[in-house]
Amino acid sequence: MTVYVERMLLFLLFLVGFWGILAKKNIIKKIFSLNLITSAVVVLFILEGSRVGDHAPILSDGIERVVDPVPQALMLTAIVISVCITAFALALAFHLYKTTGSFDIDDIRKRAQDES
Repeated sequence: MTVYVERMLLFLLFLVGFWGILAKKNIIKKIFSLNLITSAVVVLFILEGSRVGDHAPILSDGIERVVDPVPQALMLTAIVISVCITAFALALAFHLYKTTGSFDIDDIRKRAQDES
């Protein structure tokens, strides 16, 4: 696959996630869309970081074009943070569901205004 096609597919994945955050009313769908955005960014960074070389970053004689390990390490950290944010967001969504009986943002907003 060419670089252009790969970047366009990742951009499309990013846009689908962004559209899901803006257009959907269900909180669970918004959380899933946030995960799509995060996945697109992580894959983009790993893909671009691997273009530098094709060998493991182990120094020995005769090895050239070594892959930069920093983007991979950063994206591993990003994946861990994403899992934590997803777990926290799902816990908040579950609490909202127990409190209001709905995952729909409009219903939750209406019930919050009725209570105030």
